[in-house]
Amino acid sequence: MEIIDAVLPALPYVQVALAILLTASILLQQRGSSLGGAFGGDNFSSAFHKRRGAELFLFKFTIGVSVLFVVATFLNILA
Repeated sequence: MEIIDAVLPALPYVQVALAILLTASILLQQRGSSLGGAFGGDNFSSAFHKRRGAELFLFKFTIGVSVLFVVATFLNILA
């Protein structure tokens, strides 16, 4: 309980920062398919796309920030 009491005053600021990072990292990711794929167009290249380099880092960063955001939210609910 001592750790939660120490983190509690800064928790809203941490949640806001994580929400901004999460939103930015989601918006920076490329779209998987074009608009033609929604209307039945052939877009086979998007099905076999493999993330590499910066795209892979951004994908893993988004997952990490989302996990931290969920943990911070649960801490705020429990406190």
